[in-house]
Amino acid sequence: MSYPGYPPQSGGYPPQAGGYPPQQGAYPPQAGGYPPAAGGYPPAAGGYPPAAGGYPPQAGGYPPQAGGYPPAAGGYPPAAGGYAPQAGGYPAPAGGFPPQAGGYPQQPGQGGAQQGYPGGPAPGQPMPSYPGAPATNPSMPGYGSGVPSNPQAPAISKGYRGSIKDFPGADPLRDVEVLRKAMKGFGTDENAIIELLGNRSNKQRVPMVAAYKTTYGKDLVHDLKSELTGNFEKLVLAMMMSPAHFDAAELREAIKGAGTDEACLIEILSSRSNAEIREIAAIYKAEYGKSLEDAISGDTSGHFRRLLVSLCQKLYAAGENKVGTDESQFNAILCARSKPHLRAVFQEYQQMCGRDIEKSICREMSGNVEDGMVAVVRCIKNTPVYFAKRLHKAMEGAGTKDRTLIRIMVSRSEIDMLDIRQEYLKAYGKSLYTHISGDTSGDYKKLLLKLCGGSD
Repeated sequence: MSYPGYPPQSGGYPPQAGGYPPQQGAYPPQAGGYPPAAGGYPPAAGGYPPAAGGYPPQAGGYPPQAGGYPPAAGGYPPAAGGYAPQAGGYPAPAGGFPPQAGGYPQQPGQGGAQQGYPGGPAPGQPMPSYPGAPATNPSMPGYGSGVPSNPQAPAISKGYRGSIKDFPGADPLRDVEVLRKAMKGFGTDENAIIELLGNRSNKQRVPMVAAYKTTYGKDLVHDLKSELTGNFEKLVLAMMMSPAHFDAAELREAIKGAGTDEACLIEILSSRSNAEIREIAAIYKAEYGKSLEDAISGDTSGHFRRLLVSLCQKLYAAGENKVGTDESQFNAILCARSKPHLRAVFQEYQQMCGRDIEKSICREMSGNVEDGMVAVVRCIKNTPVYFAKRLHKAMEGAGTKDRTLIRIMVSRSEIDMLDIRQEYLKAYGKSLYTHISGDTSGDYKKLLLKLCGGSD
Protein backbone atom coordinates (compact mmCIF):
# COMPACT_ATOMS: atom_id res chain seq x y z
CA MET A 1 0.00 0.00 0.00
CA SER A 2 1.31 3.42 -0.81
CA TYR A 3 0.18 6.99 -0.47
CA PRO A 4 -0.47 8.84 -3.70
CA GLY A 5 2.64 10.73 -4.72
CA TYR A 6 4.54 10.33 -1.39
CA PRO A 7 6.92 8.65 -1.15
CA PRO A 8 7.47 7.64 -4.78
CA GLN A 9 7.88 4.01 -5.62
CA SER A 10 10.71 2.02 -7.15
CA GLY A 11 13.40 4.18 -8.67
CA GLY A 12 12.17 7.27 -6.88
CA TYR A 13 12.81 8.75 -3.49
CA PRO A 14 13.70 7.23 -1.11
CA PRO A 15 16.20 5.15 -3.10
CA GLN A 16 16.11 1.43 -3.32
CA ALA A 17 18.83 -1.00 -2.38
CA GLY A 18 22.20 0.59 -2.79
CA GLY A 19 20.77 4.11 -2.62
CA TYR A 20 20.66 6.59 0.16
CA PRO A 21 20.84 5.93 3.01
CA PRO A 22 23.64 3.40 2.55
CA GLN A 23 23.45 -0.24 3.39
CA GLN A 24 24.99 -2.30 6.15
CA GLY A 25 27.12 -0.23 8.48
CA ALA A 26 25.75 3.07 7.23
CA TYR A 27 23.49 5.53 8.99
CA PRO A 28 20.99 4.46 9.93
CA PRO A 29 22.51 0.96 9.64
CA GLN A 30 19.80 -1.03 8.01
CA ALA A 31 19.34 -3.43 5.20
CA GLY A 32 17.28 -2.12 2.46
CA GLY A 33 16.10 1.30 1.46
CA TYR A 34 14.57 4.23 3.21
CA PRO A 35 12.33 4.00 5.14
CA PRO A 36 14.09 1.15 6.89
CA ALA A 37 12.71 -2.20 7.70
CA ALA A 38 12.01 -3.64 11.12
CA GLY A 39 14.45 -2.36 13.71
CA GLY A 40 15.21 0.81 11.74
CA TYR A 41 14.40 4.42 12.41
CA PRO A 42 11.72 5.01 13.31
CA PRO A 43 11.48 1.45 14.62
CA ALA A 44 8.73 -0.24 12.80
CA ALA A 45 8.05 -3.44 11.01
CA GLY A 46 7.83 -3.00 7.35
CA GLY A 47 8.38 -0.08 5.02
CA TYR A 48 6.96 3.40 4.79
CA PRO A 49 4.30 4.00 5.78
CA PRO A 50 4.85 1.45 8.50
CA ALA A 51 2.47 -1.05 9.77
CA ALA A 52 0.93 -1.13 13.21
CA GLY A 53 3.24 0.53 15.67
CA GLY A 54 5.17 2.26 12.89
CA TYR A 55 4.94 5.74 11.48
CA PRO A 56 2.40 7.16 11.41
CA PRO A 57 1.46 5.40 14.62
CA GLN A 58 -1.88 4.14 15.45
CA ALA A 59 -3.79 4.88 18.64
CA GLY A 60 -1.96 7.68 20.43
CA GLY A 61 0.41 8.22 17.50
CA TYR A 62 0.60 10.75 14.67
CA PRO A 63 -1.81 11.55 13.29
CA PRO A 64 -3.36 10.58 16.57
CA GLN A 65 -6.61 8.98 17.14
CA ALA A 66 -8.85 9.93 20.02
CA GLY A 67 -6.97 12.51 22.08
CA GLY A 68 -4.28 13.01 19.43
CA TYR A 69 -3.68 15.79 16.90
CA PRO A 70 -5.91 17.27 15.89
CA PRO A 71 -7.14 16.40 19.32
CA ALA A 72 -10.55 15.54 20.43
CA ALA A 73 -12.12 17.12 23.46
CA GLY A 74 -9.40 18.91 25.34
CA GLY A 75 -7.07 19.12 22.32
CA TYR A 76 -6.43 21.86 19.80
CA PRO A 77 -8.29 24.05 19.26
CA PRO A 78 -8.71 23.93 23.00
CA ALA A 79 -11.91 23.47 24.77
CA ALA A 80 -12.84 25.65 27.73
CA GLY A 81 -9.76 25.96 29.82
CA GLY A 82 -7.34 26.98 27.08
CA TYR A 83 -4.50 25.19 25.36
CA ALA A 84 -3.96 22.15 27.49
CA PRO A 85 -2.80 18.96 25.83
CA GLN A 86 -2.82 15.66 27.60
CA ALA A 87 -0.49 14.40 30.30
CA GLY A 88 3.12 14.94 29.38
CA GLY A 89 2.31 17.36 26.61
CA TYR A 90 3.78 20.79 25.90
CA PRO A 91 3.13 23.25 27.33
CA ALA A 92 2.39 21.98 30.82
CA PRO A 93 -1.28 21.23 31.14
CA ALA A 94 -2.33 23.36 34.06
CA GLY A 95 -2.30 27.04 33.24
CA GLY A 96 -2.00 26.91 29.48
CA PHE A 97 -1.87 29.86 27.11
CA PRO A 98 -3.96 31.88 26.61
CA PRO A 99 -4.69 32.23 30.32
CA GLN A 100 -8.02 32.32 31.94
CA ALA A 101 -9.32 34.91 34.38
CA GLY A 102 -6.43 36.15 36.48
CA GLY A 103 -3.95 35.48 33.71
CA TYR A 104 -0.94 33.26 33.87
CA PRO A 105 -0.04 31.58 36.52
CA GLN A 106 -1.96 28.35 36.31
CA GLN A 107 -5.52 27.77 37.27
CA PRO A 108 -6.46 25.10 39.71
CA GLY A 109 -8.47 22.16 38.60
CA GLN A 110 -7.54 22.05 34.91
CA GLY A 111 -7.05 18.76 33.18
CA GLY A 112 -3.77 16.97 32.78
CA ALA A 113 -1.05 15.80 35.11
CA GLN A 114 0.94 18.33 37.11
CA GLN A 115 4.01 17.92 34.99
CA GLY A 116 6.21 20.93 34.32
CA TYR A 117 8.14 21.88 31.23
CA PRO A 118 11.76 20.58 31.27
CA GLY A 119 13.96 23.27 32.85
CA GLY A 120 10.92 25.26 33.93
CA PRO A 121 9.54 25.96 37.39
CA ALA A 122 8.15 23.28 39.63
CA PRO A 123 4.43 22.59 39.36
CA GLY A 124 2.39 25.25 41.06
CA GLN A 125 5.09 27.94 40.59
CA PRO A 126 4.62 30.97 38.30
CA MET A 127 6.16 30.78 34.86
CA PRO A 128 9.26 32.96 34.45
CA SER A 129 9.36 35.70 31.83
CA TYR A 130 10.20 34.65 28.29
CA PRO A 131 13.88 35.14 27.44
CA GLY A 132 14.52 38.70 26.42
CA ALA A 133 11.30 40.00 27.92
CA PRO A 134 11.60 43.22 29.93
CA ALA A 135 12.10 42.79 33.63
CA THR A 136 9.15 43.50 35.81
CA ASN A 137 9.31 47.05 37.04
CA PRO A 138 6.85 49.86 37.65
CA SER A 139 7.35 51.38 34.19
CA MET A 140 7.13 48.12 32.23
CA PRO A 141 5.11 45.49 34.05
CA GLY A 142 5.71 41.90 33.03
CA TYR A 143 3.19 39.49 31.66
CA GLY A 144 0.48 38.78 34.15
CA SER A 145 -1.79 41.01 36.12
CA GLY A 146 0.17 44.16 35.20
CA VAL A 147 0.60 45.27 38.82
CA PRO A 148 4.06 46.77 39.56
CA SER A 149 6.12 44.61 41.85
CA ASN A 150 7.43 47.55 43.85
CA PRO A 151 4.95 50.43 43.66
CA GLN A 152 6.27 53.80 44.80
CA ALA A 153 3.96 56.33 46.37
CA PRO A 154 4.30 59.76 44.76
CA ALA A 155 5.91 62.48 46.81
CA ILE A 156 3.27 64.48 48.63
CA SER A 157 3.81 68.18 48.51
CA LYS A 158 3.27 69.95 51.80
CA GLY A 159 2.07 73.01 49.91
CA TYR A 160 2.77 76.61 50.87
CA ARG A 161 4.25 76.84 54.37
CA GLY A 162 4.63 80.59 54.72
CA SER A 163 2.54 82.75 57.05
CA ILE A 164 2.28 85.74 54.66
CA LYS A 165 0.42 85.29 51.39
CA ASP A 166 -0.38 87.45 48.39
CA PHE A 167 -3.27 89.79 49.08
CA PRO A 168 -5.92 89.38 46.34
CA GLY A 169 -6.24 92.44 44.13
CA ALA A 170 -3.43 94.42 45.80
CA ASP A 171 -2.52 97.60 43.88
CA PRO A 172 0.74 99.41 44.76
CA LEU A 173 -0.70 102.78 43.72
CA ARG A 174 -3.60 102.47 46.15
CA ASP A 175 -1.32 101.01 48.82
CA VAL A 176 1.03 104.00 48.73
CA GLU A 177 -1.97 106.30 49.20
CA VAL A 178 -2.61 104.48 52.48
CA LEU A 179 1.03 104.90 53.50
CA ARG A 180 1.08 108.56 52.52
CA LYS A 181 -2.07 109.26 54.47
CA ALA A 182 -0.70 107.37 57.49
CA MET A 183 2.47 109.52 57.54
CA LYS A 184 1.02 112.88 56.46
CA GLY A 185 0.25 115.59 58.97
CA PHE A 186 0.80 115.55 62.67
CA GLY A 187 1.58 112.12 64.06
CA THR A 188 1.76 108.74 62.34
CA ASP A 189 -0.96 106.14 62.00
CA GLU A 190 1.18 103.12 62.86
CA ASN A 191 -1.82 100.78 62.88
CA ALA A 192 -2.58 101.61 59.24
CA ILE A 193 1.03 100.82 58.31
CA ILE A 194 0.91 97.55 60.27
CA GLU A 195 -2.35 96.45 58.67
CA LEU A 196 -1.12 97.27 55.19
CA LEU A 197 2.39 95.79 55.32
CA GLY A 198 1.32 92.85 57.46
CA ASN A 199 -1.14 91.76 54.76
CA ARG A 200 1.08 92.06 51.69
CA SER A 201 3.67 89.62 50.41
CA ASN A 202 7.21 90.75 49.65
CA LYS A 203 6.56 90.97 45.92
CA GLN A 204 3.59 93.24 46.71
CA ARG A 205 5.53 95.42 49.17
CA VAL A 206 8.70 96.06 47.15
CA PRO A 207 6.90 97.80 44.21
CA MET A 208 5.50 100.33 46.68
CA VAL A 209 8.89 102.09 46.73
CA ALA A 210 8.76 102.88 43.00
CA ALA A 211 5.02 103.63 43.11
CA TYR A 212 5.53 106.11 45.96
CA LYS A 213 8.29 107.86 44.01
CA THR A 214 6.14 108.01 40.89
CA THR A 215 3.06 109.30 42.70
CA TYR A 216 4.55 111.74 45.21
CA GLY A 217 8.09 112.36 43.99
CA LYS A 218 9.49 111.28 47.34
CA ASP A 219 11.57 108.43 48.70
CA LEU A 220 9.36 106.06 50.65
CA VAL A 221 12.27 104.65 52.67
CA HIS A 222 13.35 108.17 53.68
CA ASP A 223 9.82 109.12 54.74
CA LEU A 224 9.43 105.90 56.77
CA LYS A 225 12.74 106.57 58.54
CA SER A 226 11.61 110.06 59.43
CA GLU A 227 8.26 108.90 60.81
CA LEU A 228 9.18 105.69 62.62
CA THR A 229 11.68 104.81 65.35
CA GLY A 230 13.43 101.95 67.05
CA ASN A 231 12.91 98.29 66.26
CA PHE A 232 9.57 99.03 64.61
CA GLU A 233 11.39 101.20 62.06
CA LYS A 234 14.02 98.49 61.46
CA LEU A 235 11.32 95.87 60.95
CA VAL A 236 9.34 98.00 58.49
CA LEU A 237 12.43 98.88 56.46
CA ALA A 238 13.45 95.22 56.33
CA MET A 239 10.03 94.35 54.93
CA MET A 240 10.41 96.92 52.14
CA MET A 241 13.50 95.19 50.69
CA SER A 242 13.69 92.18 48.42
CA PRO A 243 15.07 89.05 50.16
CA ALA A 244 18.44 89.24 48.38
CA HIS A 245 18.85 92.97 49.14
CA PHE A 246 17.95 92.35 52.77
CA ASP A 247 20.45 89.50 53.09
CA ALA A 248 23.19 91.59 51.47
CA ALA A 249 22.48 94.42 53.90
CA GLU A 250 22.57 92.03 56.86
CA LEU A 251 25.89 90.54 55.74
CA ARG A 252 27.31 94.02 55.32
CA GLU A 253 26.20 94.95 58.81
CA ALA A 254 27.63 91.71 60.24
CA ILE A 255 31.03 92.35 58.64
CA LYS A 256 31.56 96.09 59.02
CA GLY A 257 30.67 96.42 62.71
CA ALA A 258 33.12 96.64 65.59
CA GLY A 259 32.93 92.88 66.05
CA THR A 260 32.00 90.45 63.33
CA ASP A 261 28.60 88.84 63.81
CA GLU A 262 29.74 85.32 62.94
CA ALA A 263 26.35 83.83 63.75
CA CYS A 264 24.67 86.06 61.17
CA LEU A 265 27.21 85.10 58.51
CA ILE A 266 26.73 81.41 59.25
CA GLU A 267 22.94 81.66 59.32
CA ILE A 268 22.58 83.38 55.95
CA LEU A 269 25.29 81.49 54.08
CA SER A 270 24.28 78.04 55.36
CA SER A 271 20.53 78.39 54.79
CA ARG A 272 20.36 80.02 51.35
CA SER A 273 20.45 78.11 48.08
CA ASN A 274 23.23 78.43 45.52
CA ALA A 275 21.08 80.66 43.32
CA GLU A 276 20.17 82.89 46.25
CA ILE A 277 23.82 83.27 47.29
CA ARG A 278 24.81 84.19 43.74
CA GLU A 279 22.14 86.89 43.72
CA ILE A 280 23.22 88.14 47.16
CA ALA A 281 26.86 88.29 46.03
CA ALA A 282 25.95 90.25 42.89
CA ILE A 283 23.93 92.78 44.90
CA TYR A 284 26.69 93.06 47.51
CA LYS A 285 29.27 93.87 44.82
CA ALA A 286 26.95 96.44 43.19
CA GLU A 287 25.95 98.13 46.45
CA TYR A 288 29.25 98.13 48.33
CA GLY A 289 31.90 97.96 45.59
CA LYS A 290 33.56 94.84 46.98
CA SER A 291 32.97 91.17 46.43
CA LEU A 292 31.30 89.26 49.23
CA GLU A 293 34.11 86.73 49.25
CA ASP A 294 36.75 89.46 49.68
CA ALA A 295 34.73 91.09 52.42
CA ILE A 296 34.46 87.81 54.33
CA SER A 297 38.12 86.94 53.77
CA GLY A 298 39.22 90.31 55.11
CA ASP A 299 37.14 90.07 58.26
CA THR A 300 37.68 86.44 59.29
CA SER A 301 40.62 84.07 59.50
CA GLY A 302 41.74 80.46 59.58
CA HIS A 303 39.43 77.52 59.11
CA PHE A 304 36.38 79.64 59.84
CA ARG A 305 37.26 81.89 56.92
CA ARG A 306 37.67 78.83 54.70
CA LEU A 307 34.26 77.54 55.73
CA LEU A 308 32.53 80.87 55.02
CA VAL A 309 34.27 81.27 51.68
CA SER A 310 33.27 77.71 50.77
CA LEU A 311 29.68 78.48 51.69
CA CYS A 312 29.85 81.69 49.75
CA GLN A 313 31.16 80.01 46.62
CA LYS A 314 29.51 76.61 46.94
CA LEU A 315 31.64 75.55 43.98
CA TYR A 316 33.61 72.68 45.45
CA ALA A 317 33.47 69.39 43.58
CA ALA A 318 34.71 65.99 44.57
CA GLY A 319 38.47 65.84 44.16
CA GLU A 320 39.02 69.54 43.52
CA ASN A 321 39.91 70.41 47.06
CA LYS A 322 43.33 69.15 48.10
CA VAL A 323 42.50 67.75 51.49
CA GLY A 324 45.09 68.72 54.03
CA THR A 325 43.04 69.00 57.19
CA ASP A 326 39.87 67.58 58.64
CA GLU A 327 38.30 71.02 58.39
CA SER A 328 39.03 71.12 54.68
CA GLN A 329 37.44 67.70 54.31
CA PHE A 330 34.31 68.94 56.05
CA ASN A 331 34.26 72.03 53.87
CA ALA A 332 34.54 69.96 50.70
CA ILE A 333 31.66 67.69 51.71
CA LEU A 334 29.27 70.13 53.38
CA CYS A 335 29.54 72.77 50.68
CA ALA A 336 29.51 70.55 47.60
CA ARG A 337 26.59 68.19 48.07
CA SER A 338 22.85 68.62 47.93
CA LYS A 339 20.78 68.53 51.10
CA PRO A 340 19.16 65.12 50.38
CA HIS A 341 22.61 63.65 49.68
CA LEU A 342 24.07 65.08 52.88
CA ARG A 343 21.14 63.84 54.98
CA ALA A 344 21.86 60.34 53.71
CA VAL A 345 25.57 60.84 54.49
CA PHE A 346 24.76 61.93 58.06
CA GLN A 347 22.55 58.89 58.59
CA GLU A 348 25.20 56.54 57.24
CA TYR A 349 27.84 58.24 59.38
CA GLN A 350 25.80 57.58 62.51
CA GLN A 351 25.32 53.92 61.58
CA MET A 352 29.01 53.44 60.91
CA CYS A 353 30.41 55.39 63.87
CA GLY A 354 27.60 55.05 66.39
CA ARG A 355 27.69 58.80 66.97
CA ASP A 356 25.77 61.75 65.55
CA ILE A 357 27.86 63.92 63.27
CA GLU A 358 27.10 67.02 65.37
CA LYS A 359 28.72 65.37 68.39
CA SER A 360 31.73 64.41 66.32
CA ILE A 361 32.14 68.01 65.19
CA CYS A 362 31.90 69.25 68.78
CA ARG A 363 34.54 66.73 69.86
CA GLU A 364 36.98 67.54 67.10
CA MET A 365 36.55 71.31 66.61
CA SER A 366 36.10 74.44 68.66
CA GLY A 367 35.24 78.11 68.48
CA ASN A 368 33.71 79.69 65.39
CA VAL A 369 34.64 76.71 63.25
CA GLU A 370 32.63 74.43 65.50
CA ASP A 371 29.68 76.84 65.55
CA GLY A 372 29.78 77.17 61.79
CA MET A 373 30.00 73.45 61.08
CA VAL A 374 27.23 72.62 63.56
CA ALA A 375 25.01 75.33 62.06
CA VAL A 376 25.52 73.97 58.56
CA VAL A 377 24.75 70.41 59.70
CA ARG A 378 21.62 71.47 61.62
CA CYS A 379 20.37 73.55 58.73
CA ILE A 380 20.85 70.65 56.34
CA LYS A 381 19.25 68.07 58.65
CA ASN A 382 16.15 70.14 59.44
CA THR A 383 15.97 73.82 58.50
CA PRO A 384 12.82 74.66 60.54
CA VAL A 385 14.37 73.11 63.67
CA TYR A 386 17.51 75.17 63.11
CA PHE A 387 15.54 78.43 62.88
CA ALA A 388 13.35 77.53 65.85
CA LYS A 389 16.53 77.21 67.93
CA ARG A 390 17.85 80.49 66.56
CA LEU A 391 14.62 82.28 67.49
CA HIS A 392 14.57 80.80 70.97
CA LYS A 393 18.16 81.79 71.55
CA ALA A 394 17.39 85.34 70.35
CA MET A 395 14.61 85.75 72.92
CA GLU A 396 15.86 83.77 75.90
CA GLY A 397 17.64 85.44 78.78
CA ALA A 398 17.67 89.07 79.84
CA GLY A 399 17.92 90.85 76.49
CA THR A 400 16.39 90.19 73.11
CA LYS A 401 18.62 89.95 70.04
CA ASP A 402 16.26 92.02 67.92
CA ARG A 403 18.34 92.00 64.76
CA THR A 404 18.28 88.21 64.71
CA LEU A 405 14.57 88.14 65.54
CA ILE A 406 13.73 90.61 62.77
CA ARG A 407 15.92 88.88 60.20
CA ILE A 408 14.43 85.43 60.76
CA MET A 409 10.81 86.58 61.01
CA VAL A 410 11.07 88.61 57.79
CA SER A 411 13.14 86.13 55.76
CA ARG A 412 11.18 82.99 56.70
CA SER A 413 7.65 84.43 56.71
CA GLU A 414 7.06 83.33 53.11
CA ILE A 415 9.10 80.11 53.17
CA ASP A 416 8.58 77.86 56.20
CA MET A 417 7.21 79.91 59.09
CA LEU A 418 4.41 77.39 59.73
CA ASP A 419 6.98 74.60 60.09
CA ILE A 420 9.16 76.74 62.36
CA ARG A 421 6.15 77.38 64.59
CA GLN A 422 5.44 73.66 64.86
CA GLU A 423 9.06 72.85 65.74
CA TYR A 424 9.18 75.69 68.26
CA LEU A 425 6.12 74.41 70.08
CA LYS A 426 7.46 70.86 70.03
CA ALA A 427 10.87 71.87 71.39
CA TYR A 428 9.94 74.50 73.99
CA GLY A 429 6.40 73.71 75.06
CA LYS A 430 4.92 77.09 74.13
CA SER A 431 4.09 78.76 70.87
CA LEU A 432 6.37 81.18 69.08
CA TYR A 433 3.48 83.65 69.04
CA THR A 434 3.27 83.54 72.83
CA HIS A 435 7.01 83.98 73.26
CA ILE A 436 7.10 86.98 70.92
CA SER A 437 4.12 88.50 72.71
CA GLY A 438 5.90 88.24 76.07
CA ASP A 439 9.31 89.42 74.85
CA THR A 440 8.39 92.44 72.69
CA SER A 441 5.94 95.32 72.91
CA GLY A 442 4.07 98.04 71.07
CA ASP A 443 3.87 98.41 67.31
CA TYR A 444 7.01 96.31 66.94
CA LYS A 445 5.23 93.39 68.59
CA LYS A 446 2.09 93.85 66.50
CA LEU A 447 3.97 93.66 63.22
CA LEU A 448 6.09 90.70 64.35
CA LEU A 449 2.91 88.83 65.25
CA LYS A 450 1.55 89.58 61.77
CA LEU A 451 4.63 87.88 60.35
CA CYS A 452 4.22 84.99 62.78
CA GLY A 453 0.71 84.47 61.46
CA GLY A 454 -1.02 83.12 64.56
CA SER A 455 -0.67 81.04 67.68
CA ASP A 456 -0.39 77.24 67.82
